[in-house]
Amino acid sequence: MARRTSLYAAWAQAGREAERQRQAQQRAQAQAIRAREQAIRAAERARVSNERDMKRLHAEAREEETAALEAELAARTEGLETILKTTLAVDDYIDLDTLKQHPAIPAFNPGQLGQPTPPPQQAAYNVAPLSFGQKLIPGAKERHEKALAEARLRFEHDTSAWQAYEVGRNAQLAAAREAYDRQVAETNAKTAAQHAEIDAMKADLARNDPETIRSYFEMVLSSSAWPDGFPQRFALAYDAQSKLLAIDYQLPDFSIVPAEKSYRYVKARDAIDVVAESPAKRKALYASAIAQSTIRIVHEVFEADRRGQVESIVLNVVVDTVDRSTGQQQKPCIVSVRTTADTFGKIKLDAVDPAACLKGLSAAVSPSPADLAPVRPVLELKMVDPRFITETDVLSQLDERPNLMELTPSEFESLITNLFTKMGLETRLTQASRDGGVDCVAFDPRPIFGGKVVIQAKRYKNTVGVSAVRDLFGTMQNEGASKGILVTTSGYGAASFQFAQGKPLELLSGANLLYLLAEHAGINARIVVPEEWRDPVADSADESVVSG
Repeated sequence: MARRTSLYAAWAQAGREAERQRQAQQRAQAQAIRAREQAIRAAERARVSNERDMKRLHAEAREEETAALEAELAARTEGLETILKTTLAVDDYIDLDTLKQHPAIPAFNPGQLGQPTPPPQQAAYNVAPLSFGQKLIPGAKERHEKALAEARLRFEHDTSAWQAYEVGRNAQLAAAREAYDRQVAETNAKTAAQHAEIDAMKADLARNDPETIRSYFEMVLSSSAWPDGFPQRFALAYDAQSKLLAIDYQLPDFSIVPAEKSYRYVKARDAIDVVAESPAKRKALYASAIAQSTIRIVHEVFEADRRGQVESIVLNVVVDTVDRSTGQQQKPCIVSVRTTADTFGKIKLDAVDPAACLKGLSAAVSPSPADLAPVRPVLELKMVDPRFITETDVLSQLDERPNLMELTPSEFESLITNLFTKMGLETRLTQASRDGGVDCVAFDPRPIFGGKVVIQAKRYKNTVGVSAVRDLFGTMQNEGASKGILVTTSGYGAASFQFAQGKPLELLSGANLLYLLAEHAGINARIVVPEEWRDPVADSADESVVSG
């Protein structure tokens, strides 16, 4: 599967690289035109002897150079100002059939090898018979017979040489044909394999294979054309249970914003001065670029999802930089947002203010993106990685790790209590839930950020319904708690995330639970649902869309 992912990424990378080469070629052509114009002006300056004209031509050249710098600066600035706008005119959906390669196979052309050489003609070697008068000349008959014999030998020699040449030519022709047929067969085989690979991907997408879904969205993000200087590095994780796509996306640091405001040619000093942009405007442009980029990434994923395989997205925007105080490489998160397809689909992106949009989505945004002031991710990527809960049937019988679905209610209660105690909360177990889960009231001892926390854990096979999320919120209000945490062995649907948006609620799926147990409690658990398991009917998935 890793090879397939690399192959898909290579196809997307090849398309993006072709576009970059095209743009580079255009820039090279423009540079060649400018160079030619400069050469013409230089020749003109050499021809003009008047010093005043020479100074004028030089000043004009410097002014043109200044104008070129201004144009390049304007293009860089516009690229940052229109990050979101430029993607709205692009359909981010990838029709996989369009990725199928159809190489043009030229007809077989053997060149000169395909042209037979005409054989020697007997008539060209004939010796004219002796005339009556020639026969009377002494020795003429003998010389004539000798000439006939020599002619026969030349004809036989040339015929043999022609036959040898034709044998060699035909052998080379056959070899050339064989090489051509072999190359055609190899090309057709590679094409068929590539088509089969794409057809297999289409089939895997149709059956909702999680790894293929993740690979598809890698292709979507790889195919997006960004301004120069954007690294386009990202990592994705997909949770099939809740149809959640988590993305860690790397954006450039503050240096992507030009430090120059404009250029000015000073004729008196024959110098091009740089007018610096104010730090405040540079920081504002960078914050805008980050906000636009965040909205753009979410938009591209949802627009490309015509199969409805992503109900919600968690996007963490990171920057690869060096901590100046330690010299260590770090990747602070400067924006983290979670949203659903329904919520995001109601936003009019052509009229929205990106910063206000993120605020409306309750995103965590750095108070100073230019200074890389970090925010806490809504959800870490490794907590969504489905490999945490992947087990084979054979290994599940041999694995000694506890199966959360086979624990007794008291064992499950102890496990959850132990987990949140290890995480720093003062946990107080209240009662077992009717679904064999656990309800806890805990206290976060931290000043300012702490307070009372209501925790509910549900051992479910199917997606937890939005009614359970509503119940948690009601319990939290009744308890006067500052936060509610719902943990499940399964996952959540879009309606649950939509209801929780903007509320002090944390929804943790089965993959999250396994990660937290291993990370904080040192318990390597697993989730294998028994065939006879039945979820409580009272909390069955009511996934209708609700307003918060």
